[in-house]
Formats: sequence, structure tokens, C-alpha cells
Amino acid sequence: MFKINITPNIGDTDALRHINPNIIPVWFETGRTELYNIFNPTHELTYKKWNLLLVHMDFNFIKLLYFGYDVEIRTYLIKIGKSSITIQQEVWQNGSLRVTGKSIMLCYDYIKQENKFISENIRNQLKKHLITLEEIEENNKIEMKNNKNRKKYDFIE
Repeated sequence: MFKINITPNIGDTDALRHINPNIIPVWFETGRTELYNIFNPTHELTYKKWNLLLVHMDFNFIKLLYFGYDVEIRTYLIKIGKSSITIQQEVWQNGSLRVTGKSIMLCYDYIKQENKFISENIRNQLKKHLITLEEIEENNKIEMKNNKNRKKYDFIE
């Protein structure tokens, strides 16, 4: 699992100080940085070097997010295919799971415009981070049950 903390900006909010749902893909993109490092350690953004293509993304909004509280983005690798990876991500705030999302990325050759197999070297690095959805859900249940810092109301008056 990869974790990052983000402090929401005022521009991430709507008129009621809720976090605008449009910012979630941006935060999830930031949360995938460590996976990008495995595929592209130099971060060279050229057609010759970059080898990932986002082909699917979905979100489940569980509970509102609010301005004034940091969020934690958790990124899990849940599947490694021949040429794709499946990523589960979560947004946590004040000890509660707020948003989940899943994305699929292809290992892609931009010059040839086709999928390519994930190399054995990259595959071995990815395997170190592999986890099942069942493990994630079980860990989350335990964490939320034991989290004494969770607030019933977390908007600021």
C-alpha cells in the first residue's frame, strides 16, 4: 500500500465547504505516483519512454469530505495482468473511509499504439505490493472499529 496526505485547498471545495467530487481523480492521480515510479523511474514524459495508459476509472462516494481536515489517499495494487494493472484507491478523512475508486492502467507503447507485456523486472517489483480486496476490506473494518479519533460530525461551524 502507498499512502500520501493531502491538505485540501479552498479551490477544492463547493459553496458548502464540501470537497468537490471533481478533485478526487486528481488526488488519485497523485496517489499513483509510486506505481509510476516503478514503471518510469525517470518520469520522462515522452512518447518513447512513458508506458502507462489509464483506461478505466470509477468512484464510490461513501461519506462527504470537508474542507479544514487533511485527507489520506491510500493506493493498493489488487491485480497484475499480462499488460495491465488494477488499482484500488481510498480517501480517508478523520478516521473514516470517504471514497473508494478503482482504475485500470495498461502498459502501452505510444509509438506503436498497442498494449505491451509488463516486463519481468517491473512485474517482480509490483508483486511486492499486491493485496486482495478481501484483505483491504478486513483491514478497513478493524481500523474503523478501533479508531477512537473518528468524529461523528466533522464539518467546521
